[in-house]
Amino acid sequence: MHILPRLIIILFFIIFSGCNIYKPVDARKVSPTGTERAKKNIEEGRSVGVFGIATGKGRGGSFEFATTNELWRASLDVIDFMPLTSVNYSGGVIITDWYSEQGNTNESIKITIKFLSNEVRSDSLDVDVFYKTCIATSNCKINKQEGQLKKEITKQILAKAAIYKKQVKD
Repeated sequence: MHILPRLIIILFFIIFSGCNIYKPVDARKVSPTGTERAKKNIEEGRSVGVFGIATGKGRGGSFEFATTNELWRASLDVIDFMPLTSVNYSGGVIITDWYSEQGNTNESIKITIKFLSNEVRSDSLDVDVFYKTCIATSNCKINKQEGQLKKEITKQILAKAAIYKKQVKD
């Protein structure tokens, strides 16, 4: 009876030994420093760091590459005064935390920016603005509004993204 589990394990290794899960790399062709490997991966489009900005520091110095997605850069610049709750580059969403001006604890806003495309166009973004009004600490009302603030944020993001795109071309 003890032979069956051993036989299954041996068959597992025999069957999956040719799947190329592990690919050995020639050490003469790959740099031993993490900085140089990260730089090469970024140049080849294989890596993106936090907020679309890849940075690295190592024995060989430091480097920084800004994302080529102008909408992301512009969005982060426009809402830089607000604390962020979630930023997911691969999911295409930025969510801020509730924000209120000093001295006004009864009203706050939260902004959600969804990226529908990487192109700098007005239909590439979906900006939602949520307003929270509180009578007491536990008695709050939250509304999603299509007001002037939504239009202004979208306009500012697109204007900055257009500037960033022009800078890349020049």
